[in-house]
Amino acid sequence: QVHLVESGGGLVQAGGSLTLSCAASGRRFSGNAVGWYRQAPGKQRELVASISSGGNTNYADSVKGRFTMSRDDAKNTVYLQMNRLKSEDTADYYCYLDYVISVEGAVGRYWGQGTQVTVSS
Repeated sequence: QVHLVESGGGLVQAGGSLTLSCAASGRRFSGNAVGWYRQAPGKQRELVASISSGGNTNYADSVKGRFTMSRDDAKNTVYLQMNRLKSEDTADYYCYLDYVISVEGAVGRYWGQGTQVTVSS
């Protein structure tokens, strides 16, 4: 069974920093696409950052230059370093891990339970 467990959320003042962690058990992050989504109350879910199966990292325009996603294969954990936080970064943050279902390219996705980030202005 696969479990993703996020941690590191909390309350921080605008301009501050937080680092979110997502630890996986039951499946490796390496070689699979992984990423972070966020969802604020009343807003659509937004893809914040991702690392492709090939190792390419992408960011939403809203967080470029402020957020950094990384992966520690030894710990089977991914991180989201968030700097210069803004009130609009307030949301629940979820990590995900994709896995290949079939040779035809079907992909499944595991989700973490989410961690709340609140940025006070």
